[in-house]
Amino acid sequence: MNPLIIGAFIFALTLVLLATGMPIAFALGITALFFMVLNDGWMAITFLPETLFSGLDDFTLASIPMFIIMGAAVASSRAGSDLYEALSRWLYKVPGSLVISNIGACALFSALTGSSPATCAAIGKMGIPEMRRRGYDADLATGAIAAGGTLGILIPPSVTMILYGIASETSIGALFIAGILPGLLLTSLFIAWALFLSWKRGNTQVFAGQSYTLAQRLELMPKLLPLMLVVVGVIYSLYGGIATPSEAAGVGAALCLAMVVVIYRMWTVKDLWHIFRDALRESGMLLMIIGMSVLFSYAMSSSLVTQSVATAIAEMDVNRWVMLGAVNVFLLVLGCFLPPAAIILMTTPIILPVITAAGFDPIWFGVMLTINMELGLITPPVGLNLFVINGITPDVKLTTILRGAFPFMMCMVLAIVLLCFFPGIATWLPSVLMG
Repeated sequence: MNPLIIGAFIFALTLVLLATGMPIAFALGITALFFMVLNDGWMAITFLPETLFSGLDDFTLASIPMFIIMGAAVASSRAGSDLYEALSRWLYKVPGSLVISNIGACALFSALTGSSPATCAAIGKMGIPEMRRRGYDADLATGAIAAGGTLGILIPPSVTMILYGIASETSIGALFIAGILPGLLLTSLFIAWALFLSWKRGNTQVFAGQSYTLAQRLELMPKLLPLMLVVVGVIYSLYGGIATPSEAAGVGAALCLAMVVVIYRMWTVKDLWHIFRDALRESGMLLMIIGMSVLFSYAMSSSLVTQSVATAIAEMDVNRWVMLGAVNVFLLVLGCFLPPAAIILMTTPIILPVITAAGFDPIWFGVMLTINMELGLITPPVGLNLFVINGITPDVKLTTILRGAFPFMMCMVLAIVLLCFFPGIATWLPSVLMG
């Protein structure tokens, strides 16, 4: 049978299994095992343990649970509400200050946790009710948080970047640094749109009559600065060649745990249990997906699907930018149905050879792919951030949240276009700092 037809069957079976609600790792594993047996007979089962072990036998993978512990520790504390409160005190004189405070808090909290849903939940629980109480429309209040939460997978340290680095054999330190300027660009675009809409709707002076002294503005800084220094230290240790990703993640996790214990008094067994339970649950899920995705990639490769798809795309008689546009649309469609981890691990082995053969930088493409994954987080029918926000504000209809998030989606599309015209936004900083 033609490998491209086999690939279509593999993709269709995977989607069917995922549609049943089956966990992603099991859907990938069952599909892979079925086609391995179909292609090579029952003897293919003997390759199962070795393939799984080889996929997980990578020391870099140790950084994933460490970064997740780092994020879980911060997400379990009051760091999100403190960030929001500190920014609102400094920006209260700026028109539309409350929405800026929320988007800025999302960007900073993302750097601490690397998790989009955690950012939405932490900032949204305090920010959305406050914005609505002060006169902001529900669509802007919920849309700003839903979009701001997506920054968690772009601004370093990012677990999504780690997964792409492992799948593409690209420097994780370079990927982290490459995400900084695009992350700031997206944050600026989000703020610009929110300010414009606030001005248009007359939400410019929501803090009228309120003021803060310098002492009140500085009050929360002792709590926040140590956590920010941890993020800066992790990134510096990576691009400075001081530590490997796993070592930097381990030190970052230990410091974040120590700081939430000291700063937020989270030293009870119950507090620590919640942190480690959440981290273990997410780490186990991601590592299972990684292991099964290796098996999935092996099944596609042994069926010559990967090679055939790459050859078919490479032989398309189209401009390389048209090809890149098709890849972006493909990733966006997948992002509407699958989480970022599954998409990256499933598609990178197929797409990356074509992208590099067309002359595109793999680090630059990693940033492009991540922004596509961000789009998927606020795009129906399975936009995770939309449902997180809907859970926080059950009185706001999902259609209202989606209407508020749509302009921010257009900001992400604009960021992708800008990265195409000015790739140095992603590649300049890594080249300067790492050579």
